[in-house]
Amino acid sequence: MRNKKLIALALLSVTAYTASAQTTPAQIAKQGLDGKIAPCSSCHGQNGGGNPAAGFPRLSGLGETYINEQLNAFADGARKNAVMMPIASALSTNQRMAMSRYYSEHAVQPAKTAAADAEKIPEVGTELAEHGRWADDIPACVQCHGSAGVGVGDRFPALAGQPAAYIEAQLRAWRNGKRPGGPMGLMASVAAKLNDKDIAPVAAYFAAQTPASHKGGDHE
Repeated sequence: MRNKKLIALALLSVTAYTASAQTTPAQIAKQGLDGKIAPCSSCHGQNGGGNPAAGFPRLSGLGETYINEQLNAFADGARKNAVMMPIASALSTNQRMAMSRYYSEHAVQPAKTAAADAEKIPEVGTELAEHGRWADDIPACVQCHGSAGVGVGDRFPALAGQPAAYIEAQLRAWRNGKRPGGPMGLMASVAAKLNDKDIAPVAAYFAAQTPASHKGGDHE
C-alpha cells in the first residue's frame, strides 16, 4: 500500500511538472503560472506595452538577450525588486528564455503616456540625452541607446516611450547598487555622475519620445 502511494505521488509530481513545462509564454503572460505568479499582463499590460501611471515598463520589442539578462538578475537577486524577484525565481531557466523571446518578438504597442511635449522638457534633460555633459564625463545617452532612445542591438534597450517614473527609478537603482551596471558597468558609472536635478529631466525626455516600430510579428 505504501509503495502504491509513493508511486501515485510520483506520478502526480511528474504530471504537474509536465503541465508546467508545457505552459506557453502567452499563457504565462495572460494567465500566470500554476497559481505561483500573476499574469505578466497584470502589470505590463495585455500587449506588453507597460503601465505609465504605475511606473511599470514596456516589454514589447525589447531585445531578447536584454530581457533574459534582467529576468536572470531578478532570479538570482543581483537586481533588487520586491515584485519581480519572486516572479523570476518561480520561472525555470527555459521559461525565462521563452518569456524573453515572446516579448522581444511582440509588436510594440506602448500604453498611452502623459509625457510632456518636447518643448516642455527641461533643457537639461534634452542636453544630457542628446549631448551629454563632458565636463562631468557623462556621455550622451543616445550614444548607446540610439537616436531618441529607440534602442541599439540586443544589449542597449529602447528608452523611448518608457514611463518617466520607471526610468527615474532605474537610474536611482544603479546609483544605489540595486541593479547590475550593464555592459562594461556603463550605466552604474553614468548614473553615479548624475545629480538629483538631472534624473527627472532626462527621464521626461525619453518618456516623451516615440518608440520605434516593431521588427517582428504580433502575438495573439
